[in-house]
Amino acid sequence: MSIKLFDAELKVMEVLWKEGDLTAAQLTKIMNKETGWIRSTTYTVLKKLIDKGAVERCEPNFTCRAAVTRESVQQGEAEELIDRLFDGSAELFLSAYVSSKKLSDAEIDGLRRIVEKLK
Repeated sequence: MSIKLFDAELKVMEVLWKEGDLTAAQLTKIMNKETGWIRSTTYTVLKKLIDKGAVERCEPNFTCRAAVTRESVQQGEAEELIDRLFDGSAELFLSAYVSSKKLSDAEIDGLRRIVEKLK
């Protein structure tokens, strides 16, 4: 199951993925420091994340826990991008991406290993 997250939601998820479980109050302080958000903004975004199933609310103290992994969100976003812009072709996506970049030898070797695993 892929969950679509918007930029503000991703900001909250990044904090939870980095820090682990936090109370809503702790999360509010971090978001205020990092983004300037006030309490109500953080709580609004949290409610949306809870409704989507991306964050789990636990008691006591309104503890927030990431219910999806960074990797699963990345996978879903990548699939959506490839489907939307490249007609579902990973080959077209990869070609467009690497043609505009200067890849290091290590990156090229890494891509080669990934492709070999697919065979």
